[in-house]
Amino acid sequence: MPGTPMLDASAAGVYVIAPTPFHDDGRVDEASTDRMTDFFMEAGCTGITALGMMGEAPKLEHAEALAIATRIIRRASIPVVVGVSAPGFAAMRALARPAMDAGAAGVMIAPPSSLRTDDQIVGYYAGAIEAIGADIPVVIQDYPLAIGVVMTPGVIRRIVQANPSCVMLKHEDWPGLEKISQLRGFQADGSMRPISILCGNGGLFLDFEMERGADGAMTGYAFPDMLADVVRLSREGRRDAAHDLFDAHLPLIRYEQQPNIGLAVRKYVLKRRGILASDAQRKPGGSLSAAARAEVDYLLTRVARGDARAGKLAA
Repeated sequence: MPGTPMLDASAAGVYVIAPTPFHDDGRVDEASTDRMTDFFMEAGCTGITALGMMGEAPKLEHAEALAIATRIIRRASIPVVVGVSAPGFAAMRALARPAMDAGAAGVMIAPPSSLRTDDQIVGYYAGAIEAIGADIPVVIQDYPLAIGVVMTPGVIRRIVQANPSCVMLKHEDWPGLEKISQLRGFQADGSMRPISILCGNGGLFLDFEMERGADGAMTGYAFPDMLADVVRLSREGRRDAAHDLFDAHLPLIRYEQQPNIGLAVRKYVLKRRGILASDAQRKPGGSLSAAARAEVDYLLTRVARGDARAGKLAA
């Protein structure tokens, strides 16, 4: 498999969730995709995750999804994880194998919302890994707020112990700080092998997640350079500096966390930063009202008081 090294349990830093750039008419914007990929690397990201939930993957045809993932993989000099979650294992394999052949570092799999019991969840991951191949590194996506599937620390441990190809957890439980502590406790007592833990939720709890033992972030906030700095400062033990920088962005992070319009906010800010030519989403998708755009613009002026990067945006 060509490309960057395969994903493993040592992965750390910021694996930014890439939105899918579209033209106003819904066509995939390849130029913005390239510009976005370059920006993520320049911003200090250590990896990119394509076709995640905020990448509008369900709105893409299979050929489009593979083309987008391949384009990012071939342009990036950092590892690229590809989201391959699908209702059936056949569709999952049909995306996972070609993505890995193109040079992906691993794939991300979320459980379907139909799972109800611990045994069903554990069995699902066993079946998914059997379908795509045990040679492909897997990120377990734990996002109960969106998916409705609750994975306890014990269930995650069962999945990790039974499947050596599971090397990373995308932690998006909320509240979830105690879950991180418990998982790291399993590693300390030897009952679970080490895994990478990267956190989502727009970075909303990243400051304390790092202190609980997370290795970084896997999310798509429109200032991934800030996320990278917070992770670095936290790992350097510069607690106050990490929190000060994080706190400067917190009002905008909070605003972006609103259900249904979060991606619209994120794309709008990335457009303001000159990364995306359009903030369009493929239909059906939310959009910002004039009042909402004005609120985001105001928040950016507030963020600029603590982070000059926000002050560089054109009016």
